Amino acid sequence: MKASQVFRSMVENKLPFVEGASIHKLPMFFGVNYHFWKVRMKIFIESIDHGIWNAIVNGLYILMTMIDGVPVEKSFDELTVVENKRVEYDCIAKNIITSALNLDEFFKISRCSTTKEMLDILEVTHEGTTDVKRARKHALI
Repeated sequence: MKASQVFRSMVENKLPFVEGASIHKLPMFFGVNYHFWKVRMKIFIESIDHGIWNAIVNGLYILMTMIDGVPVEKSFDELTVVENKRVEYDCIAKNIITSALNLDEFFKISRCSTTKEMLDILEVTHEGTTDVKRARKHALI
């Protein structure tokens, strides 16, 4: 069976992966089973470094300093090693998220500046807003 036939079969049957999952490979997202992918992605990212997942959930870490009583964003040269690591987490997270998406999903989030924005757009696209989720639950009840 060709790779394209396997992929088509996966999408048609809504299977998240053909064989077993791997702890070393990113869980890929092809536009189906978003909730399953999101949970696996969280576990995958946390296994690398919990700080990376923290950067996704809390958004980009912007370091500020006070100059004449006015908060000003620190320049790259002013960052300590610890502060630089925290800023780096968002860059790492963006790389992980964008590497786990197919072309269609990538273009949905390609203009986002933070990973929090990326995951928020994917969540609204595939799960809907809070109001949509509530309406779906009421419809099921």
